[in-house]
This record gives sequence, structure tokens and C-alpha cells, in this order.
Amino acid sequence: MKKSILMFTIAALVYGCTSASKEGRSSEEQAEEIVTMAAKKPSAAEILNPNLATEEEISSLGLDKAGTEKLINGRPYLDPSAFLSTLKVAAGAEKFDEVKERIFLPMNLNTTTEEDFRMVPNVGSKMAHEFEEYRPYTSIKQFRREIGKYVSEEEVSAYENYVFVPVNLNTSSKEEILAIPGVGDKMLHEFEEYRPYESIEQFRKEIGKYVDDEELARLERYVTF
Repeated sequence: MKKSILMFTIAALVYGCTSASKEGRSSEEQAEEIVTMAAKKPSAAEILNPNLATEEEISSLGLDKAGTEKLINGRPYLDPSAFLSTLKVAAGAEKFDEVKERIFLPMNLNTTTEEDFRMVPNVGSKMAHEFEEYRPYTSIKQFRREIGKYVSEEEVSAYENYVFVPVNLNTSSKEEILAIPGVGDKMLHEFEEYRPYESIEQFRKEIGKYVDDEELARLERYVTF
């Protein structure tokens, strides 16, 4: 445990040293910010996807019946900002900050603005900048490698609950496709069967045979060609 804490602290200090000149802050101050932010992150088991969570899971966050129904009726959520606006109404202003750390719509690492990355619980301006700096991401493995320069493997894993890299359906492995939220073996088979995809219109036509328009729109967020 002590060794892990030491390695994490060293990584944070290195991170701060490389960026101090950009913001006029000392390496110690920047390292403290990263360590503090990382220490507050919830575990992966606590974070729900608002488009996939069950009514029971949502109510367990402390929402009342009306709030739970409001969140469910707003599906599918395609924009993180819109989701958080609905969540604020459903949870109430007093509970909002606590609840948003346990249910969150993943953000596209290649299109989300640096400002919007700061909506991720406990992510400050410094880490939001690093998220954007390494674009374009071609895989989540690249994200792990680049952000892993600054924080521990455990913390990178925690970040992955809040972000995603669109999966190229023409080239991705089974494992990468199955990482799309809500995709199981059946949908994996359909995704692979219609390769190669030439356009999003083709994807909509073929996959639309198996899911309704709302689910199709939800899946579109996670794929590219």
C-alpha cells in the first residue's frame, strides 16, 4: 500500500513539474490538486449509466419516486449536459453533487470540450486539459497509456467510467465492441455481420432491424467507421 501511494505521489509530482510554467503554479500545488481530485473518485461499482440503469438502481441513489420516473422518462440521453440538467431537477439541488458522482453519461473523448470535461466529478482544469491534449484517440488503450503518465492505473480505470472512445466497427475486435455499454453477444454478432460499413446511414438501416429508434440513437454515440 505504501509503495502504491509513493508511486502515485511521484507521478503526480512529475505531472506538476511538466506543467507548472503553463499556469504559473508550483509543482507542489499542481501535484496536490491531482492527488486530491483522484482521492475523491468513486469506485467503478458505484457509477451507473443513466440509459441502462434499472429503476431500482436509480432509486437507490436517494431519488424519490417522482425523481426516478423523471430520469427514466428522459431516456435516451445523448448529451451529457442535457442529462445533468435533468438529473439536477430529478435529484434536487441539495443532492445533485452527490448523486452525479454515481450516475453519469459517458463523454466522447474526441469531441467533448475541455470545459465540459470538468463536469466529470472531481476533474479540475488541469486534468481536463490533459484529456483534450492527446486527441485524437483511436482506442481506450491510448487513453490509458497517455493519462497513465500522470495518475495510477486504478485512477485511469476510474476515469473510464466517465469517458469513451468511439469504436470503429470495421476494424475493432470483439472485446472492443463488447465494451460498448449495453452490447452483448447478440448485438456483437449483428455489428460484425454487416461489415464493412460505408456510412452511418448503412449502420442505421442494418442495426435498425433489431432495435428501436431510441436504442439506435444511443448506440450511435459509441461507434464510428
